[in-house]
Amino acid sequence: MTTVAAAQRPGRLMAAEIAEQPAAWRRLLVDGHAAGLDAAAALIRSRAPRTVLFVARGTSDHAALYAKYLTEIRLGLPAGLVSPSTMTAYGARPDLRDVLMIGISQSGGSPDLVHSLEVARAQGALTVAVTNNAASALARAAHAHVDVLAGAERSVAATKSYTAQLLALYLLLEQVRDGRDGGAGPAAALPDLGDALLARSAEIAAIAQRYRFAQRMITTARGYSYPTAREAALKLMETAYVSAQAFSGADLLHGPLALVDPQVPVLAVVAEGVGGAAMEHVLPRLAERRADVCCVGHPDAVARVAVGFSLPAGVPEALSPLLEIIPFQLLALHVAVDRGGDPDAPRGLSKITETL
Repeated sequence: MTTVAAAQRPGRLMAAEIAEQPAAWRRLLVDGHAAGLDAAAALIRSRAPRTVLFVARGTSDHAALYAKYLTEIRLGLPAGLVSPSTMTAYGARPDLRDVLMIGISQSGGSPDLVHSLEVARAQGALTVAVTNNAASALARAAHAHVDVLAGAERSVAATKSYTAQLLALYLLLEQVRDGRDGGAGPAAALPDLGDALLARSAEIAAIAQRYRFAQRMITTARGYSYPTAREAALKLMETAYVSAQAFSGADLLHGPLALVDPQVPVLAVVAEGVGGAAMEHVLPRLAERRADVCCVGHPDAVARVAVGFSLPAGVPEALSPLLEIIPFQLLALHVAVDRGGDPDAPRGLSKITETL
């Protein structure tokens, strides 16, 4: 392929940014102090909040959901996801003393997120921004800022900024939990594991051929992996124009299971740990519906379904979402291109979406 042809290849930006993820993680693991992690964690510990709220939109909202699990499980604090419209459209001014509000945004430019953090700060909350843009309005609005150090992201579909957000939030909350700065701990292995997954991209390209003509899909998972299911659905919708719906494995059995038939592929995340064990009750119900199940997860789960992609063994459950989303990012890319689209330029979308 000529240089000009490669430069014009559909999805080249998304493909390049998916491939950059391990390098972005290495930067964050090595340079956490410069990213603002140490300062933000120290400030949070000094204020000792009793409740944590997250405010985000789109892909960043899935990072916020991941952080909600971390906060409740690892920190033992109640956590929630904010509806920005309560403070923007409705003008609510809740009492937020003893609350930590974390705003998460790739660009840091969405007006509703900026306003939410400004209101929270005025109402007594400690505010932290997690963005890929240290000069953003969201970063300026917060008491402290964490830079995810993902580098410029040109593809409309967020990939490397999403997993960098996950890692930044994990490192931040672990520092708050441990009461000490620095140290990557089990996260240090992630970049090499990410490189190993990316080396298997041909496996995902083959799976994408299976779903090239799918019009509807369901994604499902439990626990820490549930944000992965939601992010996978979003990537399929915004790049390949597949009508994809994400459900917790528990919620799927409470009614949406009726949607499942052999014509609706189900993408299931069954990683090691508590969440994956909870999915063991879901897979047999999908089999009863004769569902076409593609499983991303531990080898035992993958072996029980029609098609799948195995994840490396021994990864702590809280870190698995950084790895398990990579196959879905690649799947969305390949399905989009196989259908004749360009995931770098999805119709009707732009890199920065400003909501009020």
